[in-house]
Amino acid sequence: MRPIIKIKKTMFEIILNTISIASFIGIFIYLKLVWSDIPKTVPMHFDSAGQVDNYGDKEFIFILPMIGAILWIVLTILEKFPHTYNYLNLTPENIERQYKNGSMMINVMKNEISIFFTYITWNTINISISKNVSLNDYFLLIFLTTIFGSIAFFFIRSIRLK
Repeated sequence: MRPIIKIKKTMFEIILNTISIASFIGIFIYLKLVWSDIPKTVPMHFDSAGQVDNYGDKEFIFILPMIGAILWIVLTILEKFPHTYNYLNLTPENIERQYKNGSMMINVMKNEISIFFTYITWNTINISISKNVSLNDYFLLIFLTTIFGSIAFFFIRSIRLK
């Protein structure tokens, strides 16, 4: 069984958490401010090119930030248990560094996903109000590059933390 070590958050992780929480608060404030301007039918789904391909009731807009918030909470809990992650080359000498790396990877990915959820919500609101019919053309590419780039960064970092 691996030892359980309490990992202290870095300033970087604290800043990312603060940005995510602020984005959630901001999107709910924005929703409250523009609620009366949002039509009864809003985009519910976008295809890979960012074009709207399904519509639904305006209450749907609340689903995205709620899913984002739930994911954020679940991943925040997971962050506290780095001894349960899978590692390469885990040794008594590098265990604390590997735990810190693994915990930070979960933190970064959690916050990236949360910020993307609030961005999609903000975009859905604006598309609904202005009748613009697409997300940014590069949204999916940026999202996937960010997520997989982070995974690659922390994986390589893990290998180097022998």
